[in-house]
Amino acid sequence: MILAIDMGNSNIVVGGLDDNKTYFEERITTDDRKTSLEYAILLKNILEIHKVKKNDIEGSIMASVVPPLNAPISSAVKKITGKKPLLVGSGMKTGLNIKMDNPKTVGGDRIVAAVAANAKYKGPIIIADMGTATTLDVVDHDGNYIGGVILPGVKVALNSLVSNTAQLPRISFDVPKRAIGKNTIECMRNGIMLGNAAMLDGLIDRMTAELGEPATLIATGGMARFITPLCTHKITYDPDLLLRGLMILYRQNTETKDA
Repeated sequence: MILAIDMGNSNIVVGGLDDNKTYFEERITTDDRKTSLEYAILLKNILEIHKVKKNDIEGSIMASVVPPLNAPISSAVKKITGKKPLLVGSGMKTGLNIKMDNPKTVGGDRIVAAVAANAKYKGPIIIADMGTATTLDVVDHDGNYIGGVILPGVKVALNSLVSNTAQLPRISFDVPKRAIGKNTIECMRNGIMLGNAAMLDGLIDRMTAELGEPATLIATGGMARFITPLCTHKITYDPDLLLRGLMILYRQNTETKDA
């Protein structure tokens, strides 16, 4: 089993998996005020809850969009497992040809998702990762990562709306009953949920037009399960996409050492 850690702006996903199975997946709140010891305690508790022993873990890998946490969490992982984790970044073998102006600036999480999608699905592929930010990434039919878009995530947009208006309340993510809201709550919910679904549909239409062919549509991230069912396109929800991508990258970057 490897320990795979996806460090996002809001949550850190911690998973235990091997080539065939995901044994557990947990989320902890991202907090750059925590020390490496505090994170080590959280990781230790997760492993104990799932009855995972130190000797069960052959190694670990991290992807991060929160650079200040790289060192403390890497230290925490080493405290718990006895081994320093790999960090997704420049110089790591990905198997992807990244066709960007500056490949080194592409977020590790976006590369991890593209690697996993490219291994499992037929290209071209459009991957929507809906977390603190919503990203859409495109892999062409030759397996090249060719770019995408970044925009505010669903919760970020909602929090901005609520915090910058005097009378609008916080809302739940219940499925809208109709497009035309009959009260303030309905109007907000429709705007946030149907608006994001329409945005995804519109961007997918523009991207497939540029590709010149239909694409396989994949979604992952905490908000995807709420939004993608409201889209007009058929989008496959794959919640384990990033963990599986981390597993692939771990194998690609340790097999030479093991040989």
